[in-house]
Amino acid sequence: MSEPATKAKALPKSSRRRSRELALQGIYQWRLTNDDQEQIEKQIRAEKGMGRYDAEFFSKLLRGVLTQHTELETVVAMHLDRTLDELSPVEFSVLLIGAYELIYHPEIPYRVVINEAVELAKTFGGTDGHKFVNGVLDKVTAQVRAVEVGGDSGKIVV
Repeated sequence: MSEPATKAKALPKSSRRRSRELALQGIYQWRLTNDDQEQIEKQIRAEKGMGRYDAEFFSKLLRGVLTQHTELETVVAMHLDRTLDELSPVEFSVLLIGAYELIYHPEIPYRVVINEAVELAKTFGGTDGHKFVNGVLDKVTAQVRAVEVGGDSGKIVV
């Protein structure tokens, strides 16, 4: 007897998720090369086969994180059990994106921010990097979105 071929097709990525992936690529590149943010953005936009993405959101993430990286690093560092230099470039980049969204995009629910960061870490990071990212961003959320977390009953209202 053969097994039925019933694998579910993966849903297409949202344009915002793809924008986060591209921003992750840019921040990762910046972390390793210290290239100029405009040069990095231009290079990423020039690539072929990038898929569907939200160009405006990508720019906001990449430029926002790189412009505010010192503040974001300070916020993230308070919740680490190691130094920033000891983080993998992927974990570092994902944490900065997550912290940036938590601080500068209050219109995005914190659960969405954390979930998207965890998915990036699962896709691009090490084996258990997503657990680390989740734990750190939970702590950042409690710090920067205390009102939202405090009023959250745990139920998702649609």
